Amino acid sequence: MSGLLLHVFGRQSVGFDGGGKLGYIGDEIDGLRRKGAIDLKRKPNPENPEVCLIQRAVEESPRGFQSMGLSRGMLDALRKIHYTAPSPIQTALIPEALEGRDVIGQAKTGTGKTAAFAIPLIEMLEVRGKGPQAIILAPTRELVQQIVVEMQKLAHGQNVAICGLYGGEPIEKQLRALERGVDIIVGTPGRVLDHIERRTLYLGDIFHVVLDEADRMLDIGFRPDIERILRQTPDPHQTLLLSATISDEIRTLARRYMFEPVELNLSRDEPSVESIKQYYITVEHDRKFDLLVHLLGRDNPSQCIIFTRTKRGADKLADRLRGRVSGVATIHGDLTQTVRNRVMQGFRNGTIPVLVATDVVGRGIDVNDISHVINFDIPDDPENYVHRIGRTGRMGKDGIAYLFVGADQGEPLTAIENLINKSIPTLPLEGFVAYRRDQNRRESSFRELFSTTRDRSTAAFARR
Repeated sequence: MSGLLLHVFGRQSVGFDGGGKLGYIGDEIDGLRRKGAIDLKRKPNPENPEVCLIQRAVEESPRGFQSMGLSRGMLDALRKIHYTAPSPIQTALIPEALEGRDVIGQAKTGTGKTAAFAIPLIEMLEVRGKGPQAIILAPTRELVQQIVVEMQKLAHGQNVAICGLYGGEPIEKQLRALERGVDIIVGTPGRVLDHIERRTLYLGDIFHVVLDEADRMLDIGFRPDIERILRQTPDPHQTLLLSATISDEIRTLARRYMFEPVELNLSRDEPSVESIKQYYITVEHDRKFDLLVHLLGRDNPSQCIIFTRTKRGADKLADRLRGRVSGVATIHGDLTQTVRNRVMQGFRNGTIPVLVATDVVGRGIDVNDISHVINFDIPDDPENYVHRIGRTGRMGKDGIAYLFVGADQGEPLTAIENLINKSIPTLPLEGFVAYRRDQNRRESSFRELFSTTRDRSTAAFARR
């Protein structure tokens, strides 16, 4: 049992009564830590009887957050935000992180990854020093902001200073926060490097590094920045890498910068879409907008994201929708950070129920109550479809995803179905005509194209 694990258990201070049963939560082990008997960076005396009792308390207590050796403050924060039971990635990752091990965690979005690394980071903090003790890198400003909000909830009442570093806002606000002193930094690689080069961010006290959505960071070209940051982080340190997919490039990064990482795969080989009802609708291009309005009026979604391929397309669609539907906003990379913050705040609190988004920004949206995802434009990359619909059906909730498909788009539909290993049914429409003329002939032509494409794909797969 490592010194790190004992230190964390000590913060909860679980003990036994005289009969050997789990009995009290106190501050005795915190006192031992202050005296140096339990230290984050060295192993304690394995013959220490109190340490053995703590280990038994954790091993014998019921499964759940209470069994993880978390502090009273953390358990109170979890109750406050209604986290009643850990998700699979939390159950698997939190104990390994508390042990001080490097971890590669593979899990899809919407499974509770943020809390999986945030909880142990907060629990393992020492007394604040010159600089932050933990740094979390994420691919987008929106994701950074969401991580900060989540961590602030988890650190409620625990005097933990968390600072987000990202572009698109005046740097002076971040400089003031850093000067006051912070415990945890959450940032995009580019802005973190900017602060390092300005010498406004001190890395000498860093002991924990998290790479969140590592696959996305590598996809958009952040690998050189990530490596520069990792090279300037002192050793030894703990690294937690979270990703929806584990590519060869990620494994190369892990071999270079991680020490004997534990691998946790909470994803199946195929994308997880079981909780999402998916449908496609064949529709003429100039009927797509009317179809969208029809579906929004019919379903009345509580929260909905509509995906387009381009920023200009998102703006044009949102402008048209505002004349027909209330509470519409758009979000993409060309908007200022102030506008994006305002839009995301409105989307989270429900004053903006309909959000039109592009793929790059949309992937960073982490809101648990999205009921509908509508693919107004079919994505060029089938994996983007999986990331899009992953905005709904989160944390075990049901979700609905619609895909608008033109008569000449049978092949990209087939690529999506092959990726998710599932046939997407067509949506029956009552009271709306997706094709204003020659509907039967067009539907038959689409089906013929779709079947031919799918047969070619199946035959090619069989030859492998």
